This record gives sequence, C-alpha cells and structure tokens, in this order.
Amino acid sequence: MSSSRLARRALVLVLLAVPGTSLLAQGTLERIAERGEFRIGYRTDARPLSFEQDGQPAGYSVDFCRRIAAAVREHLGLNNMQVTFVPVAIEDRVGAVVNGDIDIECGATTVTLGRQEQVDFTLMTFVTGGTILSMGSNRVANLADLSGRRVAVIEGTTSAAALRAHLTENLIDAEVVVVSSRGEGMAQLRDGEVDGFASDQIVLMGEAMASVEQDPDISYSFADELYSFEPYALMVRRNDADFRLVANRAIARLLRGGQYAQLYQQWIGSVGISPSPMLIAMYQVQTLSE
Repeated sequence: MSSSRLARRALVLVLLAVPGTSLLAQGTLERIAERGEFRIGYRTDARPLSFEQDGQPAGYSVDFCRRIAAAVREHLGLNNMQVTFVPVAIEDRVGAVVNGDIDIECGATTVTLGRQEQVDFTLMTFVTGGTILSMGSNRVANLADLSGRRVAVIEGTTSAAALRAHLTENLIDAEVVVVSSRGEGMAQLRDGEVDGFASDQIVLMGEAMASVEQDPDISYSFADELYSFEPYALMVRRNDADFRLVANRAIARLLRGGQYAQLYQQWIGSVGISPSPMLIAMYQVQTLSE
C-alpha cells in the first residue's frame, strides 16, 4: 500500500475517533469519512441529465457523479463507503449543498457568479443554452415570433432571467407565464394555454423525448436560436478545495480517457442529437493533466 493511501486511512481513523465534531464544521471529505457515506443530490425531472428511470437515479450528470463517488472511495480508502442518492428540487438544491444535506449536486445547474456566493462548482460537465419549445402545429421559429403570445418559464431559474432580459432588450411584447415545474410548463404547452415553453435546450429535449414516448402522435418544435449561454457544472460546498480537487480529478480523468463520448451517446446522442462545437470545445479544454 502506498504511503499516501496509508496517510489517508490514518486520517479517517483519527476523524472517526473525535467525538462531538460538527459535521458542518468539517470538510466534505472528513464528513464523508465520519459518516461512511457519500450523499449525491440529483434531480428527478431533468432528463436526460438527471431523472428517475425505473425508480432509480439515471442520466448523464448522475453518471458523472457515480465516477466521482468511485474516486472519493479510492481517495479515502473506504471500500465500504455507502453511496446515497438524495432527490432535490430546483428551489432547494443550493440550500441542500450549503446545509450539508448532500455532498454534491448532480443535475442541470448553470454556473453563475451569484450562486458562487453560496456554493462552488466543479469543472464544467455540459454546455447548452436557453431556447423555446413549441408544438409542431404552432411553431415558434425564433424569439421574435413570441410577440403577442404567451411563453411559460420556471421562476427562479437562469432561464427565466435570461428570457426576460432578451425580450426587454429586443422589444418583444410576449407575456411571460410563471410555472413551478417543467411538468406544469409542458402541460400548459400541450393544452394550448401557452404558445411556448422556455428553458435550457438540453432539458427541453429530454421533456420532449419523454412526452413523445408516452404519445407518439404528438409533435414538438424547437426555435432556431438560443437566448442564453448555460454552462453546467456540479455544485459542491463553498471553499472546500480538497473535495473539489478530488471531483475535478475524476472529471478530468473521464474526459482524458474519452469516457464522456460513451456517456453522451448513451443519454443524448442515441436520439440523433450531435454535440455542438461549443460542447466539443468544452470537452477538449478541460482534459487537464496531472
């Protein structure tokens, strides 16, 4: 066994021997060592990145976190470390990380400077942008087509802020309808209560795929333009460089080894969606070496 591995195991034993230590006062790695458990937060409604399939967590982002869990287990030398998946919603995902309810959030979360006042982010895992989903029979071809029409968006998301800014800047007099979830937005779109549903393109693709699976006769259309740039990464505890480094090393190793191509094909490419030049560039730029 290497000296570094021995040192990490010694650290684990020391931490387990310290009574009464507040979990929130510890770093993430120390907290995982004391609990013997790694808690992964995931979204149940962000297909194809993070959702539930046959009652189990699944998706592109979830698979990234499974690789990180393996790296944490190896780093700490905890062969019996338990991996627990905790569902989180849009409105409580940041708080779940801040409060230590989860150790990492693996969903469809955009990196923003405002969010970095509360949490940190790993290396980027995906790049997308905001767009409009409409019914095939009532297509919204571009953002200007929304003039005089109704568009749904989930409040409190980067998509909502970017959409309002784009509409204001371009003098498009669309009516923005606030919804609480993607399910509500999709339902209003199908029922004709709104003409479009605004969100991140990759997540809208997942919603459309799931809807077509349930009703093959239904038809959707995407706008030809994006109104925002949305870099995704995994949320971790703020100012915890040791854990973030373990996670980043796992992501960089996955990118260097080309495993990202397998994950992309499994969750996204299998339905005929090719990676954008921006996404390919992101993969290449983040193949960091040791």
